[in-house]
Amino acid sequence: MTLTETIENYLSHIPYPTQPEGLYEPIGYVLSMGGKRLRPTLLLLSYSLFKDDIDTALPLAIGLETYHNHTLLHDDLMDNADVRRGKPTVHKKWDANTAVLSGDAMLIMAFRHFIEARCEGKEQILELFANTALEICEGQQYDVNFERRTDVTESEYMEMIRLKTSVLLACAAKAGALAAGASPEDAGTLYRFAEKMGLAFQVQDDWLDVYGDPKVFGKKIGGDILCGKKTYLLINALNRADAAEKQRLLALLADGDMPAAEKIAAVTQIYDALGISPLTLQTIDNLYKEALAALDALSLPAERVAPLRQYAGSLLGRKS
Repeated sequence: MTLTETIENYLSHIPYPTQPEGLYEPIGYVLSMGGKRLRPTLLLLSYSLFKDDIDTALPLAIGLETYHNHTLLHDDLMDNADVRRGKPTVHKKWDANTAVLSGDAMLIMAFRHFIEARCEGKEQILELFANTALEICEGQQYDVNFERRTDVTESEYMEMIRLKTSVLLACAAKAGALAAGASPEDAGTLYRFAEKMGLAFQVQDDWLDVYGDPKVFGKKIGGDILCGKKTYLLINALNRADAAEKQRLLALLADGDMPAAEKIAAVTQIYDALGISPLTLQTIDNLYKEALAALDALSLPAERVAPLRQYAGSLLGRKS
């Protein structure tokens, strides 16, 4: 059984209560939607660097996946998103109150999964998880703040996605190591590795939304442009553009009457003129190399680390 199959099997056998009606059904609904399962997979891979009995780490992995989906319920509500993974979001299928309350219940359930795990380093892992959950709230608030600004710097953006996206991946890697009794040095190294991978993964997602193949990307391109989302590409375009270009770019983003395809093409043309695509690809490559360099510092034989290295490459479409 693959790691993904192991995770899906565990999720499908969680016995949710049936009462009160409407609280637990949305939780089962959202956790059954699938997804990449990046965080639980990363936790189990990290654990397996040091020990082979991954069943011991499964409650932690499921706790992280439950927490991640908790954030999605609230994010979708804040963004007023209609669809998640091809299905109606919880606040659309039920209502906003359900998304809030079921999301809150998922947060508590996530901590329960962590508490119930029988592994090493429980106190450290719980503290790490609690700190991470708070950092993600900080990242979400920065993201909200950025919606009202046109002067966001690249460093501010990178810190926002570090908090909103990377720290949970880093938490997964470090928690897996701690649960297996890894040294503080190796656990810290895995945190830094996953943090860099998270940054690379998010910046790549920004790039794919503009330049990706919809058949490979899994969704239509240009969504970030249409909603004026502050991405690595937009922030660097605004900071690189001269006054006239910046004014045109902001006018395009604010134009609610322009046909979608026309707006996407016009903004992409500005990105092309400013060299945003090669700049973004270089940043992704630099972050990926920094992540792999961190793995080289582990006190483990290369063959033991190979599956984690391969997984990291697969996330960014790399073969080495």
